[in-house]
Amino acid sequence: MIIKSYELNKINLKKNNIYLLYGENEGLKNKVINDVFKEFLKNTYKYDEKEILDNKENFFNSILSKSFFETKKFIIILRSSDKIVSIIEEIIEKITEDTKIILFAGILEKKSKLRLLFEKNKNTICIPFYADNNQTLSSIANSYFKEKKIPISQEIINLLVARSRGDRLNLNNEITKIENFTKNKKRIDISDIIKLTNLAENYSVTELVDSCLSKNSTKTINILNENNYSTEDCILIIKTFLLKAKRLNKLQNQTKNNKNIDQVITSFKPPIFWKDKEIVKEQIKNWSLNKIENLIYKINEIELLIKKNSTNSINILFDFIITQSSKTNN
Repeated sequence: MIIKSYELNKINLKKNNIYLLYGENEGLKNKVINDVFKEFLKNTYKYDEKEILDNKENFFNSILSKSFFETKKFIIILRSSDKIVSIIEEIIEKITEDTKIILFAGILEKKSKLRLLFEKNKNTICIPFYADNNQTLSSIANSYFKEKKIPISQEIINLLVARSRGDRLNLNNEITKIENFTKNKKRIDISDIIKLTNLAENYSVTELVDSCLSKNSTKTINILNENNYSTEDCILIIKTFLLKAKRLNKLQNQTKNNKNIDQVITSFKPPIFWKDKEIVKEQIKNWSLNKIENLIYKINEIELLIKKNSTNSINILFDFIITQSSKTNN
C-alpha cells in the first residue's frame, strides 16, 4: 500500500508491521522514524542488506525470537534492493505487531520488484521520499532560527538551502553548526558561513579559489566542469574570492618589510594551516601588490554584476574565474 510522506496519520501500527522508505530525502525519512516509531526505538537493530543475504537464518532468528526484557523490536534494513524481495515475502505473514521492520532504499524505479511488492501488498506500507523544494527548506531554516532567536539574513538562508541539495538532513547539519557557532558569537555573516558549511560537490569553493589565485588554469577549469554550481553558490564563491584576495593583499604588504615569504606566512594572523602554506606562497609569487589591489576592485565589480544579472550569474562568474586563472593575465 502506498501512502505519501504527508499522510502518516494513515499508518496503523497495530496492523502494519513492514515499511519501505525509499527516495533521496534522508532527512525526512529520519524525521518519520522519530515521529511515528518512537515507542519502538529503544530496541533498535540495524542490518545492512548484505548481512541478511549472507546469513538469512541468523536474521530470521533475531526478528522472530523474543526475550523477557524485550516487548518490542525495531528492525532497520539499510541499502535495500530487489535482492531482498524473497526474504521479505517470507516474513510478511510471520511477524507480529510488537515487531516493526523498516527498509531504507535510495531511488527505486517503477519496475523495481521491491517497490512493487510493497505497493501491491495490503499489509505493507510504501512511502516515497522526494527531495524537498527550496520553499520548504527555507521555511524550515527560518522557523528554526526564529525559535532559537538567532539573527540571520535571508541571503544566508538562501545559501544554506542551495547547498542542502533538496535534503533537509543536509540543511539540519549546517543549521546545527551555525547554532553551535553562535553560542560564542552574537551575529553571523557570509564569511562565517564560508568557514562553517560544506559544499556537496567534489571540490570545495576554497579549492576552486585557491587554484585560480595560484594560476593553475587546468585545475580551475576541471573544478568548474566537475561541479554543478547554482546561482546561490555564485555569491558564496565571489565572497570567498574577496576574503582570499584581502588576505593576499595583507601578505604582500608584509613582504615589503620582510622579504622572507616563509616567515611572513608563518607569523600571519589568523594562522595559515601548514597544508595551505605552499599554495599561499605560490599565490604571493603570482600576484604583486598592485595586481592584487586591482583584483579586489574587479571582484567588487563582479559581485555587483552578478547580483544585477542573476539569470546569467554563473556565466559571468565562470568567465571571470577562467580569465584570472590564466598566467597570461599578469
